[in-house]
Amino acid sequence: MDFGFLTVIDWHALAVLAITLGTFWLFAKEQLPVQSTALLSLLALMLLFGVFPYDAGNRPLGPEQFLAGFGNTALVTICFLMVLGRGLVATGALEPIVRRLARIWSFAPQFAFLLMLIFCMLASGVMNDTPIVVLMMPVLVAVAARTGSSATRTLLPMNYAVLIGGMATTIGTSTNLLVVGIAEKQGLPAFGLFDFAPMVAIAAAIALPYLWLVVPRLLPQGIGDRPNIEPLAFDASLTLREGSYAAGRELREVLKKHPRLKPRGLVRNGIEIARLPTLTLKAGDQLLLHDSPEQLREYATVLGAWLHAREHDEAAPEPGQKLAQALIASDSDLGGTMLAATRFGDEHGLSVIGLHRPGGESALDPAVALLRPGDVVLLRGTKEGIERLRAAPGVLILDATLEIPHTRRAPLALAILAGVILIAGTKLLPMVLASAVGVAAMLLTGCLRWQEATDALSSKVVMIVVASLALGVALTATGLIAMAGYGLAALGDIIPPAAMITLLMLLMAIVTNFVSNNAAAIIGTPIAIAMATTLGADPRPFVLAVLFGCNISYATPMGYQTNLLVMSVAGYRFKDFVRAGLPLAVLMWVTLTWLLARKYGLL
Repeated sequence: MDFGFLTVIDWHALAVLAITLGTFWLFAKEQLPVQSTALLSLLALMLLFGVFPYDAGNRPLGPEQFLAGFGNTALVTICFLMVLGRGLVATGALEPIVRRLARIWSFAPQFAFLLMLIFCMLASGVMNDTPIVVLMMPVLVAVAARTGSSATRTLLPMNYAVLIGGMATTIGTSTNLLVVGIAEKQGLPAFGLFDFAPMVAIAAAIALPYLWLVVPRLLPQGIGDRPNIEPLAFDASLTLREGSYAAGRELREVLKKHPRLKPRGLVRNGIEIARLPTLTLKAGDQLLLHDSPEQLREYATVLGAWLHAREHDEAAPEPGQKLAQALIASDSDLGGTMLAATRFGDEHGLSVIGLHRPGGESALDPAVALLRPGDVVLLRGTKEGIERLRAAPGVLILDATLEIPHTRRAPLALAILAGVILIAGTKLLPMVLASAVGVAAMLLTGCLRWQEATDALSSKVVMIVVASLALGVALTATGLIAMAGYGLAALGDIIPPAAMITLLMLLMAIVTNFVSNNAAAIIGTPIAIAMATTLGADPRPFVLAVLFGCNISYATPMGYQTNLLVMSVAGYRFKDFVRAGLPLAVLMWVTLTWLLARKYGLL
């Protein structure tokens, strides 16, 4: 057995290994913010190779190589995709889809969740993984908001379903294409589009119950690190528009349309009338409601109603409108005044939508109610108008703002996203270029403002990507990853081919969770072919072991770019990926190695 490969180990390699282990220990302990840990890791590598230069194959390795991650294609692609997803949210482009899915989710949540997982697995086999995740993220977040469920319980299982489906075909991911391409260049017969799909389908069927029933129970409740807080409910008056859905229909039909709608009063021509089920609603009728800001906006959209009395006299709202909550303090000069006569609209350009009164039981019409200290007023307006109100004496702006989608541009935003998916899916342009064109289109057409685009970016995601790329450069340049592969090949004299395939896939699965999938594929594929040649075995199962292993990227957020996308939206922690992804990785590794060995007669 030849152990000559151990000569590649020097003190630089050992230092890099120590930095790598220390980085992931800090990630797992979570004693520092993720961004701080990533920065410390990056600084350690820069200092190591800046103070003690290293020659990696006649190419000096210095600090500048580690900073190159900030301009890496993978990072740029992730940032563009986060901005595209924000464009869908800002325009409310997915609201019709969300509304219908939420109805199914409300009475059969487990069934709807299962169908979603199956759809993601099937779609990702023939489409790029990333656009599917970008499309599904805002849908699941919005469905969770409407049904009172938690998006953190669905986003990561959805992401894992996409990753599993993506390994089923040669075009499912760029990693698959890379492995198959390298193998073909080294003389192996080309793999067909669906050659290994049956094996992945069996593994996916085994993993599906875990994703459906187990993973949601392993994840935190609520978005990010913040606990779920029950939103304030406001009294509001919705005025039915001429030609709206509700105008001309009986009250019972309208309530059936939206079961959660429960009017506390009905006003016609200034007089409150009985809410009889057979009463035919008319344009101009006012429904007095008591609900959260999100639900009030939803009711206005579904029923076709104005959110406040003066809305019919105003021009269409500009992009960037928000709903904000203002507390009336005891020293405010607004106490005892009627909302319709207050200075909210005149001085700050804000419209009054609703009123929350602690302990209030009867329905209030915000247009005529007298303000009291302790009331919370729900306002609509621009960010600038809300900021001006902060300076008003006796008024406290609560940290609970809600962006109002500018829905006139929703079809345009959907068309832009569809174009990005089509262009990237058909390989007309690389994903990074297709997403860049999509972001430019969003900004130039007014679907997004620059402030909204920059708000979509996550410092956590950026620093994790840069640090993981820097670690990958150091691990590769110092020969540590290649050393592990050659060490595995040296065991070929004493262990059978089936065990070699198992260990090879395990090695690739470990590597791909710490460095990029494509880097692992570039290193692992030639090693796999060399192993098979040395053993005199069929190289195809060895190549597929690399392909599958490079796709088992579930246990860390840096394992794949979609892991980082869902992390930025849901605020997952490093340990959430370990807790949910590590068992899935073991399950897929065991299943796929057994299927490979059985298919190619190695058992």
